[in-house]
Amino acid sequence: MATETAPRPSATELIQSHRARIALQEAERVQQRREDLEAQHSDRNPPDVRIRMWEKLHGLRLPSDASHPILDVIAVGTRLSLDEVRDEQRARLARRAAEPAK
Repeated sequence: MATETAPRPSATELIQSHRARIALQEAERVQQRREDLEAQHSDRNPPDVRIRMWEKLHGLRLPSDASHPILDVIAVGTRLSLDEVRDEQRARLARRAAEPAK
């Protein structure tokens, strides 16, 4: 019985295939970041969503200190007013205070 096997790709073909996959993954990451930045700035998203997108993009959490200097950066990055950022701070603190103790 003759067994048919698919031809094995050459080392060059494997490298080119790997490079193409890496390039595709990088293009997808760039596109996702672009979409996340648009969501962070979009007037269609409420402040809590825009702030969560900022947190995701920067790997940081909204501080609970109302006078923390990063609040200005968050406001600029999300195109929100400082008052809107502080309103979200207060809302998060209220939600945490309402949670039952574990």
